[in-house]
Formats: sequence, C-alpha cells, structure tokens
Amino acid sequence: MRTSPTFDGAGDARALFLHGDPSVVLKSVAVDGVALEPGEGGYVLTAKGLTIASPPTTPFELAIVTEIKPQDNTELEGLYKSSGNFCTQCEAEGFRRITFYQDRPDVMSVFTTKIVAEKSKYPVLLSNGNLVESGDLDGGKHFTVWEDPFPKPAYLFALVAGDLGVVEDSFTTSGGRDVALKIYVEAHNLDKADFAMASLIKSMKWDEDVFGLEYDLDLFNIVAVDDFNMGAMENKSLNIFNSRLILATPTTATDADYAAIEGVVAHEYFHNWTGNRVTCRDWFQLSLKEGLTVYRDQEFSADMNSRGVKRIGDVSRLRAAQFPQDSGPMAHPIRPESYIKMDNFYTVTVYEKGAEVVRMYETLLGKDGFRKGMDLYFKRHDGQAVTTDDFLAAMADANDVNLDAFLPWYTQAGTPALDVKTKYDATKKTFEMKCTQSIPDTPGQTNKTPTLMPIAVGLVGPDGVDMPLTLEGEDVRDADAAPETTKSLRLEEASKTFTFTNVAEKPTPSILRNFSAPVKLTTDLTQEDLIFLMSNDSDAFNRWEAGQTLTRALLLGLVDDAASGRELQMDAAIVDAMRKIASGAFEADADKAFIARAMTLPSEGELSELVSPADPDVIHAARDFVVKSLARELRPELERIMAENTAEAYSNEPGPRAARTLKIAALGLLSRLEDPAIDAEALRRFHAADNMTDQIAALASLASRDCPERAEALDAFYERWKHDPLIMNKWLGIQAGAALPGNVKNVVALTKHPAFDIKNPNKVYSLVGGFVGGTPTNFHAKDGSGYEFLGDIVIELDAVNGSVAARMVGGFTRWKKYDEERRALMKAQLERILNVEGLSENVFEIVSKSLE
Repeated sequence: MRTSPTFDGAGDARALFLHGDPSVVLKSVAVDGVALEPGEGGYVLTAKGLTIASPPTTPFELAIVTEIKPQDNTELEGLYKSSGNFCTQCEAEGFRRITFYQDRPDVMSVFTTKIVAEKSKYPVLLSNGNLVESGDLDGGKHFTVWEDPFPKPAYLFALVAGDLGVVEDSFTTSGGRDVALKIYVEAHNLDKADFAMASLIKSMKWDEDVFGLEYDLDLFNIVAVDDFNMGAMENKSLNIFNSRLILATPTTATDADYAAIEGVVAHEYFHNWTGNRVTCRDWFQLSLKEGLTVYRDQEFSADMNSRGVKRIGDVSRLRAAQFPQDSGPMAHPIRPESYIKMDNFYTVTVYEKGAEVVRMYETLLGKDGFRKGMDLYFKRHDGQAVTTDDFLAAMADANDVNLDAFLPWYTQAGTPALDVKTKYDATKKTFEMKCTQSIPDTPGQTNKTPTLMPIAVGLVGPDGVDMPLTLEGEDVRDADAAPETTKSLRLEEASKTFTFTNVAEKPTPSILRNFSAPVKLTTDLTQEDLIFLMSNDSDAFNRWEAGQTLTRALLLGLVDDAASGRELQMDAAIVDAMRKIASGAFEADADKAFIARAMTLPSEGELSELVSPADPDVIHAARDFVVKSLARELRPELERIMAENTAEAYSNEPGPRAARTLKIAALGLLSRLEDPAIDAEALRRFHAADNMTDQIAALASLASRDCPERAEALDAFYERWKHDPLIMNKWLGIQAGAALPGNVKNVVALTKHPAFDIKNPNKVYSLVGGFVGGTPTNFHAKDGSGYEFLGDIVIELDAVNGSVAARMVGGFTRWKKYDEERRALMKAQLERILNVEGLSENVFEIVSKSLE
C-alpha cells in the first residue's frame, strides 16, 4: 500500500498504527522494499494491531504479508468460507481480520486487488471495481485483477472466490452508460435469481427518476451466500447478500420474502451514493448512511407497492422493536456517544429511527425542499467521509432555514411523548390544539431538550370530508390555489397551542398523519371519534391507527381485568367496527392489503411495553380473549373472505398478493377458535397450495394447535423441503414461535435436529430468535425454562460467533419490565453469562449494560 506520513508539532513523522486481529498471523513487514524487524526501531505487534514506530517522512510503500485461515473463521467477519466458497464481510471492522490496515471509515484509498486461485475449484474470482486483467497460470491456477477508481474505506472491500453460476442482464443509465448486471449464486439456484435482478433494475431506474443519481461503473455484481451475519453488504460494485434475500420462486418464497428481496436489493444499491460515494467520518455517524438509505428504500418500496400499507408496516416494526430499545438499558441516540463493539450498534435505532429522522426533513421541507437538500449534500461531499451535522447543514442551507432545533434528534435517546388536547369554539369558529412534548430519562441522559417535530394534522368534517385549513397568523393563500387539507405544525417548544380559523363545524382531528414524527401520541379523542376516523380519515395510516388505538385501549383494560380476576367482557362497539372493516372486503374497490392490516390487533409484545410490571400470561389471556371473540362474532364474514379470495392459480401481481394477504389474515383469526373443522380446512389448504405463501400460512395456522393435522402438515413439509436450507429455516421458525404450552421442550429438541446448525446465522435467527420473539408465554415461562434455554444457547454460540450471540442475548435486555419472579430468573441468566471466561466483547457489552 502507498502511505503518506502525518506529522506532530515538532515536524517528526508520527508512528503509524494499523488495526489488526489476533487471528491474523504476521509474516513480514517492509517499507520501500526494506524488511522491518520487531522492536521499537521497526514494528511493534499487539493484539489490537501493528505499529510502525518510525515511518519515513515522505510518502512510502508499505508491504505486509499475513496468513489467515478463512475455513476456520466462524465469526463470519473478514475473509471466510461459506458452502465451499470464499467471501468477505468487512463492515464494520472485518478488514483487520485479513491484514493490518487503518481500518476506519475516514481512511479512503483506491484499491487494486489481484486474486489467484485454483481454476477448477474457484472459477469465479471477484472484487470491487472493474475487471482490468485476467488469465491462466501454471499449475492449474488462474488470476483476476480488479481496479476500483473510487476511493473507499476498508469496510467496503470485498472478495469472492468460488464455483458459482451467474444470471446476467444489463441497464443503460440516463447518461448513456451501459452497465453489465450479474448475480452469482450456486448453480442449482440459478432459477431463483430473476426477481432479484428485476428489483435491481427497478431500483437503478427509481434512483435516477427520484434523486437524479446514476450508477458510476460499467459493472454491478451481486453474490448470494448461505452464511452471513446480516442481510446484505453494499461493497462498491460487489454486493454480498444473505441468500435468503436473493433466492425466490413462487414455490420456495413467500410474498413477504419477495417484498424483503425487493427492498433490500434496493437498499444496498442505493448505498452506492448514500454510503459509498459519501461515507461516514466515524462509526458514530452510522445513521448518516443507514438511516438515510433505509428512508430511501422505504420510499422505493412505497412507490412499487401500496404506500399506505408500507407505511403501516414500517411503523409497526418501529413500535415493536425500536420503541422498546429506546426504553431499555441499550437506549442510545441515533448518533451514539460510545461503544465497546461497533457491531452492537447496527440497531433498529440507528436504522429505523434514523430513517424516521430523515423522513421528518422531508415533512418539514416538502419533497422539493428535501431534494434540494440532497442535491447540495452530494455537491458538497461527494468522495468525502462526513457527519450527520454536514447532512443537516445541507438541508438547512439549501432551503435557507434554521434547523438548529432539530439537532436533539441526533443526540438524545428515548421516544418523545406527545400529548394533544383540543377545543372547538363554535362562536369564534376556531379549533385549538395544545401540543405538549416530553422526552423520558434514559441511561446516562436526563433533563432532555425539546426538539423540533412536524405534527401533520387534518380536520375531518361531520360529513367525513377533510376541511380546508387556515392557521391563525398564517399568510392568506392564493385564492386560485388548492386548499390545504393536511398541514404540518412545527412544534419546537415544550408546549404550544395552534389555532385553526374559519372552522365552520366541529371537526374530528386527524393527528400525526402518516406518523409524521416517531413519538408516543396521546390525545383526547373519544371512542366515537376513533370509530369515525376508522371509516372516514383520508390518511391511510391514521385510519389504521384509529383502530389500533381503540383495540389497544380495550386490550389494556382487559389486561387489568384479568390481573384482578374480573370477568372479561368484549366491547360490542369494537366488534361492530371490526365487522364493518371486514365487510369492506366485499366492495368492488376494496383495498384488501389495508383491510388485512386493519384486522390485526396490537401484539403481546407491544402490550407488554405499555404495562408495568408486565405479566406475559395475563397479557396473553386478554389478547386471546379478544381474538377468539372477534373470530367467533365475525366467522361468517371471515369464511366468506377466505372463499372469495382463494385463487385458482398463483399470481405475483399486486391484486392477487393483496387477496392472499387478506385470506391469510382471515384464516389466522379462524384458527384461534380451536375448531376441528377449521383444522381440517387448514390442512386441506396446506396440501392444495401451489405457492409457498399459502402453504406456510396454512402450516402456521396449525402450528399452535395440538391436533393430528399439525403433525401431518409439519412432517409433510419437512419431507418435501428438507433439501432446501432456506425453506427449512421457515420450518424451524414456525415451530419455535408456536403458542403450544411448554413449547420450550420442542425448541430444545430442534437444536439437535439435522435441520439446525448453530454455525449458520439464519438457522439461529429462525429457531432461537423465533422462540424469543414468538410467543411470550413460552419464552417467559414461569419455571424459567425459556430463560435457561436462551442462556445455554448464548454461551454456546458466543464461542462460535459473538456477533450473532449478542443479537440473541438481547432477549434479556428488558428484564426489569417484568414481575419480580421473572426479573430474578432473567437476571440470574445475565449474571451467569457475564461470568463466562473469554466472553466476547459483543456479548459483554450488552449483558453488562443490561445489568447496570
């Protein structure tokens, strides 16, 4: 490598430190062709890296030879082997497991990579950039040379060597560049990469149309591997993917799999600009690339599918995963202040909350203003490693606005609480909204500062139509302009009252439309108001949210009743409201994907975050009562939905996908009735299914039933698909998340099954993650068996792959939320793990913070 020295105040060249890892064996070090010896006059080697004590005072060539054993690398970081093929994963700090280097995102270099391998075993040799040379060598070997003209940090380095098939296509950019597109998979999977290729082409076109961003090289490669810690990696021109996010056919992948493939392929491609061309100055700025790129992939998926349903899905994930993180011991801002192991901060806070922060820029500035800010960001910083402050400055400067009040979103952990009180004055024809924000204390942070948040609101008239909005003190709009029916209020203070004028009749307010800020909202809306909004709100998200607020209130009341031993009673008004939603499926223009979402109740996990202390058994009893009550009362409508939305043949078009989603929601509700006739119907549908979506849905509806049909379906599924490891992950996951009493015994047995391999992250996420995040009554079993299982797995897994073990131990981080008995049992497991000799930094950081 060519290296330039840096100098201290006296003008002497500073010692050069290169990150390393104990798994790397140093063979030699040379400066300008002269070998260095260990010692203060040459180099000093430690477990953390290599120091060149006295480098030259002019630019020099540094040659380092190392020896590594990728075949033994179970951490799956750096260079490792997967299914006989060599591949890399260098983000965040994997490159130091290959060689000694300044492994920081702000150290950017032009890479030239030469790969030599035995041609018969490894006919495909890939790296970043353009292929500039290749050929055969003596002894049955061959080589390739790759040059990447764009400076990049080491975390974007990639290498693949293996025996792979390839699916090829091409794309011509708006500027006329012809780009060769290639997706490499194992030969037997060549028929499963077409959808990923189509998604790539759509994402390239979308980025040009929406952000004016063209691809910048002549080649774009994707490689799918079975063993991968994360979803995918955006290495410049050589994306490496977890195979579950590339491989799909209707018989092997569900509709959810297809949606994930489309979104993640787009996400990694979008990183070419938001992450590669402009990268992070340091890892504290991770959300600069990840939050921004998640926002971009969310917008892409919304444009490709149903925007309202996509938004509901994104917010549901935020509430299920990020809100709890913001309330627990691992709470951190989207720009963290410290870390022990950076891998632990690839979190839903950095990604999903980070995306919500980016979305708020667009809400505050408008689509045109946001695009102006993006254009200025790239104009200023192309080819640089920058910070979140630089992004905010570009947004502010491009729109000539002051966004200083927005900064706390980057520095403060915790989910803000927003309370809205309303008042209508029939005499003055005004409608007031008093908005009050507060941010709870989190570990290491108290006395939070109010932050700028956009509150998108509408006023729905008694006729169900949005009213035109005029805000007191606002300039009068042009008479020819279309009236505003949604307005974003800018709340910067702890509390502020906004007044709408010329409000002819008392409206029903629609507050926080499209979930315009990632907050916990409370209002003074009545049950009647919410039922009205469920039917009339023009904002799809808030129509859904009205139903969620209604059922959440019902469920929390029943949780209290169950805990107190009172008889549980169903609210007839909510049954009627849900019947109206279900009946909407029979209308000619029904939005069936939305109806399926609207029929889904808040999860047990979401409810547990709203109850303190949480008793999973009580929460399950309350929710189960509501689900069964709705299924029983709506059975005629649900059975009609199933009948009318069962297609003769599979189609992946939006309409049939939505119909499948609705049909599956109906089957899921009916299966909770524990009716042998429904069990038989589910089994019939399982055997008749011509696609994986329907087959998995039928299997899932039986998984929590102790009936003969369950065993038959599970056995038949295994016999048909045991050759396919990705489909076996589904088989493991469905059983892990089953609500069968005492299911922990089944899960423990599955860890010994040939379908499970603790060295494969996908298997661990499916079985162990499926159990921990599946049915809380089993993981939180009062006898502690679920906790003991997770403790055993984390300890065993940590010796194999600390990064994956750290993800699994997260199941214990909210231990203080639960009753005293469960708290003691979980704490004991955390202490047991902490006392393991040689514990990885990944697991140590999470466990130690959880115990603070």
